[in-house]
Amino acid sequence: MILGIDPGTATTGYGFLRESRDGSLEAVDFGVITTPPDLTMEKRLLILYQALKEKILFHQPISGAVEKLFFQRNVTTAISVGQARGVILLAMAEVNLPTAEYTPNEVKQAVAGYGGADKKQMQIMVKTLLNLESIPKPDDAADALGVAICHYYHNRYNQLAEGSQE
Repeated sequence: MILGIDPGTATTGYGFLRESRDGSLEAVDFGVITTPPDLTMEKRLLILYQALKEKILFHQPISGAVEKLFFQRNVTTAISVGQARGVILLAMAEVNLPTAEYTPNEVKQAVAGYGGADKKQMQIMVKTLLNLESIPKPDDAADALGVAICHYYHNRYNQLAEGSQE
């Protein structure tokens, strides 16, 4: 099982997926962790940390991936997302979960085949690749599943590359 995370302070998307017996990918669980805007930042980060760690312990993924922070015009948003990423990485490290990080363009390239894919294209591909009846909602959950799909494909490629070197 693989965990994908789309970090944020107000809303963090998460998605757990696994490879089924027929080799296709299936979503096991996905959604968002939200924090109330009226709380202090440290309380919001604590809620995020505790909720994520609970989900990790419940699902027991073998690896995880987090979307890298990309340049933001709004410095306050960038700092807040950076703080959320730190808490997320801490929760993953605390349970010794091997973790990778991918840029938004790497995720788009892996999922849609084009690093400049728009949000709608990504959502349709996530739905298609996971054989879902509808596009995962909210958007942050679909984004997190995209991160997990990207990580799955990177792991598969690395396994194949290692096998061909022997």
